[in-house]
Amino acid sequence: MSGPVLRAAALSRSFPRAGGEVRAVTDVDLELHPGELVVLRGPSGSGKTTLLNMLGGLDRPTSGEVWIGDRELSIASEDELSALRSSTLGFVFQSFALLPMLTAAENIEVPLRILRTDPAERDARVRELLDLVGLGQHANQRPDELSGGQQQRVGIARALANRPQVLIADEPTGQLDSRTAVAMMTLISELVHEQGAAGIVSTHDPLMASFADRTMAIHDGHLTTT
Repeated sequence: MSGPVLRAAALSRSFPRAGGEVRAVTDVDLELHPGELVVLRGPSGSGKTTLLNMLGGLDRPTSGEVWIGDRELSIASEDELSALRSSTLGFVFQSFALLPMLTAAENIEVPLRILRTDPAERDARVRELLDLVGLGQHANQRPDELSGGQQQRVGIARALANRPQVLIADEPTGQLDSRTAVAMMTLISELVHEQGAAGIVSTHDPLMASFADRTMAIHDGHLTTT
């Protein structure tokens, strides 16, 4: 396996509270490699989302560093972070985060429009992704016309639209029944391995660990290998 595409060193995040500072993540060291799926386990409130938000440049650490390739996120400007998220990172959210007024195809093409992809290339990529996630017949349906599992598939396709080097999924199966959750994790695992992205998926479900190349656990902000 090649060198890491993402590295975190001594990563910490604290939040001020009335009773004093609360540490959500403490001194995390982490590497993600291309073609590797890491499953991050931990109960609600353990620091999973805070950690993923820092790895993806959605939140800045109180201390420590995050590197994607040779770029350090913790000192990047907001414009640089926005460009990095558009070109290099893919996000899958528990809440699906689809735009309700857009069709499945239109939701998937949003990141490609941001990148100003040529229309013909954009349309071909959207069709490719719809077929990849098994929704070729649902391109023109809006989110409220799709099941939860289908909506999450659209979310996964959208996250892959820019051919990301790093795929970050925060509790992507949290709103799904167990059968659909297994189907989603199977899909994410296959896509990470086939497309060579570095994937990290958070979950509180111990069954999802069976899909991982490597599992890690976070408790009270401290990360351990399992």
